[in-house]
Amino acid sequence: MPKMKSKSAARKRFTALKSGKIKRAKMNKNHILTKKSTKRKRGLRQGGYVHSNQAKTIRTLIQE
Repeated sequence: MPKMKSKSAARKRFTALKSGKIKRAKMNKNHILTKKSTKRKRGLRQGGYVHSNQAKTIRTLIQE
């Protein structure tokens, strides 16, 4: 059987760490930033981690 290709969109959005966690960026940082406070935008710069429920699914998409 052929190998499963990784999804390009998922590969760009998620990073698998050595600890087994999957790192992601926070949402709402792309546009309409004028109405968002500076404090809120600063908080959106920090990344987050994918919840353990979804980690298995994303791991198959990015083929780590």
